[in-house]
Amino acid sequence: MTAEIDTERQAALPVLACACANLRRAARAVTRLYNQELEPDGIEITQFTLLMALEKVGQASQGKLGEILALDSTTLTRTLELMKLRGWVQAKAGEDRRVRIFQLTKGGQEKLREASRHWKRAQKRLGTALGDETLNQLGELLSKVTLASAGAAVK
Repeated sequence: MTAEIDTERQAALPVLACACANLRRAARAVTRLYNQELEPDGIEITQFTLLMALEKVGQASQGKLGEILALDSTTLTRTLELMKLRGWVQAKAGEDRRVRIFQLTKGGQEKLREASRHWKRAQKRLGTALGDETLNQLGELLSKVTLASAGAAVK
């Protein structure tokens, strides 16, 4: 059952000429939605996303996490430090001592499990507003946008 997006509200929200402005506006709105749902768990979507990524890959260097999530080093360092203080991730030296390898702790696994129900609620709210098929297509399209943008930036 898909809820229709209010056409009056949609008309009041113009499509901007800049793809970046449209994406950033949407990202801010979606971030707000997820953070509202995750607030009872004391976690933000940026932290939850890092927990999900580490669960998926097992362990990764900060550089690899930055690639996976398209995050700059400064933001990633700040977020990982906070997560280490909360006991959700741990770091160890890599083969090259300058490289730190991150992985979830038991506390991080528990936080991910605990917050997943609120994350699912945010997913459901967005899926209801857009329709599940559109939400899936959006994920695929945004992956393409990320790859295209990264490729364009290199050139």
